[in-house]
Amino acid sequence: RTMCPLTPPTPRRGPAATRARVLAPLLLLTCCVRCAAAGGGPSNIILILADDQDVHLGGMIPMKKTKALIGDAGATFVNAFTVTPLCCPSRSSVLTGRYPHNHEVRNNSLSGNCSSAAWQQGPEASAFPVFLGKQKYQTFFAGKYLNQYGKKDVGHVPPGWDQWHALVRRVQILRMLYYNYTLSVNGKEEKHGDVYEADYLTDLITNRSLHFLDDRSPQHPFFLMLAPPAPHSPWTAAPQYEKQFADVKAPRDGSFDKAGKDKHWLLRQPVNPMPESSLNFLDSAYRKRWQTLLSVDDMVEALVQKLDSIKELNNTYVFYTSDNGYHTGQFSLPIDKRQLYEFDIRVPLMVRGPGIKPKQTLQAPVLNIDLAPTILDISGTNLSSVNVDGQSFLPLMAPSLRNGTARPFFLVEYTGEGHQTSDPSCPKLGPGLSQCFPDCVCEDAFNNTYACVRTLERQHDLQYCEFADSESFVEVYNLTSDPHQLENIVKKVDPAVLQAMNQRLIKLQSCQGDSCRFFLLLSCAQISLNKIFLLMDRSVNFCSS
Repeated sequence: RTMCPLTPPTPRRGPAATRARVLAPLLLLTCCVRCAAAGGGPSNIILILADDQDVHLGGMIPMKKTKALIGDAGATFVNAFTVTPLCCPSRSSVLTGRYPHNHEVRNNSLSGNCSSAAWQQGPEASAFPVFLGKQKYQTFFAGKYLNQYGKKDVGHVPPGWDQWHALVRRVQILRMLYYNYTLSVNGKEEKHGDVYEADYLTDLITNRSLHFLDDRSPQHPFFLMLAPPAPHSPWTAAPQYEKQFADVKAPRDGSFDKAGKDKHWLLRQPVNPMPESSLNFLDSAYRKRWQTLLSVDDMVEALVQKLDSIKELNNTYVFYTSDNGYHTGQFSLPIDKRQLYEFDIRVPLMVRGPGIKPKQTLQAPVLNIDLAPTILDISGTNLSSVNVDGQSFLPLMAPSLRNGTARPFFLVEYTGEGHQTSDPSCPKLGPGLSQCFPDCVCEDAFNNTYACVRTLERQHDLQYCEFADSESFVEVYNLTSDPHQLENIVKKVDPAVLQAMNQRLIKLQSCQGDSCRFFLLLSCAQISLNKIFLLMDRSVNFCSS
């Protein structure tokens, strides 16, 4: 029988000893959860990664089966974030457990390192599936991998995958997402048409994953990563769902159609209030997004039923999340992601599995860079041997740590994209912009490049962001009193707080591995969160005792 050690060995003195003393209870609990859950063998794992699914604006509302079969059966994390709100860099963070400044995937372009040769030779070679292979896991991937995957080499199968069914990049990829797409099936090109029963991509992913489960070897655990296209544009629903939600409109509360005053220039350029054409467009997009998600909901139901039928449900962790959030009309931006605000950086996250009590709602902040170490933690991999910036949240799913958090600060970073020449959709705004639709509202630009440090602990919720532009623009929000980020309070905050947050941001932007998790605070003998918030009321001095 596997036994949990009563006290893990720790160094006797120095920073490492301090860190070990702090982590000892968490390590002990993690071990005990895993030991109790394993029941004599490693647990299976399934990760379902939706594409552009928000949680802040009701993105989970249509997914009743998923909430019942995963959320109600396990843990729902209400403070889950992506570290970068765009597909390729976010997915690269999921695969590696690293911040973008460490895996160096900056955006969705090949020049931005998305599935580039440098990515394949570097971070991809040490992504978490490689370590699962070392633990004798049978691995299966199906769906959207990285935006530029297969553009140059359909035959490339990333290391660590036994079965590979990945969407291949084509010029008109947005028109070839649900139908008429090409897959790389274990390195061989497979073209698809527009017949629902044979080609609809979400259902194809479901069906092939079920076949994999039927054909697997019972002698070894399995890992499946399923990446459906929904609810990404062009929002093509399955035929049986095309008429659902006919009366649904995008929510009109919070920051919807509010002027982006005191914000970065990109947020100040949309027409406010939005024209009727933009409202109609975003309402249609909102409905269609929900329609596409009904097939993902069916996917979750089919997987849970299959796990139950093969008697693996009680020994399988099932994760459900998204690569980034989305917006539909917030601050008069019609549709997209890429922004630093709640609607774009918050993501759904639910987990069920061995040792996880049902109907838990967990407050601790969790990042998408935590998925890789958590999955490897479940597999029994020694995390000290893995180069990750994130941390396992397996202990957080234990009831005794339900409201705890060891991460009061984290980083969100993004590198903007733009056209070298004027955007044909919006020539009046000149070069350097992109995503200018509808009605010539541009959602991205080269200088939409920013980094934010987020403080989230107990009742404290603060965001500090710096842009890499000619203005060195800064945005600061106290989300405790202003959850919709309507007021940039940079001019109202004590300069000492801005200095403190700037220094914290600098440290996070250069962190790597352990230093992303255990960095110490600033000057003046480690200023506390309480002091930061007192400073915002100008009631204490920055360096007071």
